[in-house]
Amino acid sequence: MRIWLIRIAQSALTIGITWLIVDAVGLELTELQSLTGEISEPDLFALATASIGLLSAYFASAAIWGLIVHDLGGPNIPVKKAISIFMIANLGRYVPGKIWQIGGLATLAKGRGVPVSTATGAAVIGQGVALVAAAIWGLGAFLSGPESYQFWGKTALVFVSGSILLISVPGVFRFLAQHWFRATGTQPHESLGTLFGVRWLALYVLNWGMYGLSFWVLAQGFGLTGGLLPMVSAFGASYVLGYVMVFAPAGIGPREAFLVLFLTPHIGAPASGVLAVVARLWTTIVEVIPAGVFWFLYVSRGQDSEPAQPGEQP
Repeated sequence: MRIWLIRIAQSALTIGITWLIVDAVGLELTELQSLTGEISEPDLFALATASIGLLSAYFASAAIWGLIVHDLGGPNIPVKKAISIFMIANLGRYVPGKIWQIGGLATLAKGRGVPVSTATGAAVIGQGVALVAAAIWGLGAFLSGPESYQFWGKTALVFVSGSILLISVPGVFRFLAQHWFRATGTQPHESLGTLFGVRWLALYVLNWGMYGLSFWVLAQGFGLTGGLLPMVSAFGASYVLGYVMVFAPAGIGPREAFLVLFLTPHIGAPASGVLAVVARLWTTIVEVIPAGVFWFLYVSRGQDSEPAQPGEQP
């Protein structure tokens, strides 16, 4: 009964917050129905290009995680193995709460000779730095939006600037990282290099540029030309805000609502609503189908437990 009550509360929060945000931009179902006929025939080449770009961004995230594992003193994980582990673990994002993906990474990486604390620590600190990178791109969604967004944009600018500064100062970053590990129940690591934080942030900024660019190409495929920077910024900002809604599996609902909110000033509420729904289906399909293939291969091979070799490169 307790579990059911928690699930009901999570669903109510997800629906309530989504409705409040969508209602704030005045989006109505009848407007969506009248618009769908105009974008029912997407450019298949653009859709394929966007999908390849998104999948490449997922793979790049996996490679960065593998690099962080190595930087934290773990073994070198070949890129193809890191991708397999990361994509399978990503299936845990669709379960309410943010611990399942991290737990999956730790369990799967253990079979490659990676200590649980190292795999978990890499996932936790990597996600934290990735959120800062996504927020950097997402600043434009506030600062280029209506006047009512400016206060939150300036607040976000202060937060992001402070985060970049803290990550860039080696001693401060090491101190905060150790406390971040403790706060998330993972074992602190003493092997943090002086410039690891800067390197990880730079890689994740490029990574999120790939995500945002893929989303822009998707929008172009449906004839929605809202500008490159507004599209990339809206995608990053909606991801960050959807992520903090821990009660929503993979941010479903709130993320789409925030995407509508940020895109409405540029392409209108109806087009934003349709694009938000299309983007959710697109990101889910591109993520889940390859992850399912990796999972099938993982199981069919008897859950490969071969440890990473010292000579293997990440």
